[in-house]
Order: sequence, then C-alpha cells, then structure tokens
Amino acid sequence: MAARVEKSLLHVPSLQELCEVLQEGLKKNFAEVQVSVVDCPDLAQEPYTFAASGLCGKPRIADVGGVPYLLPLPQTDKIYNLNTIAEGVELPSAFILGASAASFKAVGVNAELMPNIFTKGNGKDEVNHSYSAKIDPVTGGCLLEKYDEKYKTCDFALLANLYISEGRPGKVVEVRSCRRTGQNNFVSCMRETLEKHFGDKPVGVGGTFLIQKGKAKIHIMPEFSSCPLNSDEELNNWLKFFDMSAPLICQSVFVSHDLGFDLRVEHTHCFSHHGEGGHFHYDTTPDTVEYLGYFLPADYIYRIDRPKKI
Repeated sequence: MAARVEKSLLHVPSLQELCEVLQEGLKKNFAEVQVSVVDCPDLAQEPYTFAASGLCGKPRIADVGGVPYLLPLPQTDKIYNLNTIAEGVELPSAFILGASAASFKAVGVNAELMPNIFTKGNGKDEVNHSYSAKIDPVTGGCLLEKYDEKYKTCDFALLANLYISEGRPGKVVEVRSCRRTGQNNFVSCMRETLEKHFGDKPVGVGGTFLIQKGKAKIHIMPEFSSCPLNSDEELNNWLKFFDMSAPLICQSVFVSHDLGFDLRVEHTHCFSHHGEGGHFHYDTTPDTVEYLGYFLPADYIYRIDRPKKI
C-alpha cells in the first residue's frame, strides 16, 4: 500500500497472567470484578452481530492516520480502505473491529465509524457489519446507520484504531466489572493497569465489551469546523455530546503505552440496537453500571501513515 507502514512486536502475556493483572487493577476502580479465561462467545450472534464469530487467530493492532489529520483543519485527502488495511498488516481476509472516522466522501458529512468487517479474500467478498453515527440534520440527535447497507463502502477517513485477527473462536479474557468506585473509565483503568505492571514492555489489547446497565457519555463529530480548532476547549465546543443508554456494544483498542509511534493509546466506539452510538468517553451512572468484556492481547502493532511532525 502507498502509505508508510511501521511494525513492531508487542509483549504478549499469557491469558492467565493478563487475568490476574487486570483483576487487581480493576478492583481499585470497581466494587465487583471477575476476570477469567473463557471460550469466546459467538460474536456473530446478538447482541454483537459481528462479521466474525471470534477474536482469535494472528491478532494484531493497526493505528492508522491520526488526530493531526483532523485538527486544526481536516485533510480531506486522507481516505483509507479496510480491505487495503488488512493487506497492509499482512493478514488479507481478516476480521477487523475498532474505532475510526467514517468516510465523509461517502456519508456526505463527518461522522463516527464503528468498523466491523471481514475483509475480502480467498475468492470471497467482504462481509461488512459496520455502523456509523452522524448528527441528524433535522433533530440534532444521533442518527445511527448500517454503514454498508446505506453507503456501500469499506472506506474510512483520517484516523482509526483497529483490532485485526482471523476471527476464529478460541480462548479469550472475560472481564466483568460492576459499580464504578474510582475516577477512571473502564478502558483507561485496564490500560493504566497494564502500563504500571508491564512497564516498558508494550502490551496491546483489542476486543469488545457491553455496557449492560447504566448510561455513558458519548460524542459524535458534527460537520467539519470551518474555523481551526486549536485548543481542547474549542474541540469540546465543536463536538456534540450525548448521554446514551445501555445496552451499548463497544469496540475497543488500547496499548499500554506509546512505542514512539505517536500512538493513540486507547480508542473506543460503540453502537446499539436502539439507535444510539458514537465515541465512548465514560459511564455517567457509576452506582449502577455493569460491564462485560472479551479481550485478547495482540502479537504486533502496525503504525500506518503516521502524521509527520511539523
């Protein structure tokens, strides 16, 4: 592929060690925690309705593009394709899930994308179960759409954090956490726990989790700003924030720390079957929230089209 690809090995702890580390870390942030090694549930079934049944088989992470392509003004030439990304990470015909920006050329406006696709290969076309979320021009609320059904594309724009595998069944780490007692969100707590325990050994994790009860703060990017966004305050004033209700199906990628690739160390998008979705920040109902997640550590990380520092 034309974009520059950088590749690095990740540290891959055993699933049992990962369980023990996450159990201890999450206990400091949640009232009830249970982390164990289980067989991955069939993710092709409800509520997930994913494009593959599992998370296993040659797991890897891709960090594509980045926020510098969005801010202070968008670089509208940054359009990527999920089939091409699979080839770029040396796993054609792969299951990809994660968080990215939708193709504004396809949607017509800027939007969030929940990529969920089995890419083409071995003589078969892709199976695209991705969702997108944009601002409804009539109501100003969330408009959640089946991306392939509506826009017939595997393209995305600007940035993405992706977990990529063969999509096979197998053993995964199951994480159950209820009633948040600390300040960290669910993903940040896991990531910072790994960073503290493994130190300079980079650990990358991908997978999915359900917010089974409670509500969460979610944003959706509106149409591109005509004015440069030069500060966090300007960015937050541009983004549209919502309080969205469970059940939410989240797609998450996180890396314990940056390897010098200018990584986005955590990124989570979510969708639902009741018309809500977008970029997950944190739950807003700590006393009642319940999480159920399935995760796997990746073998490699690929940094694709890293923005040049000015």
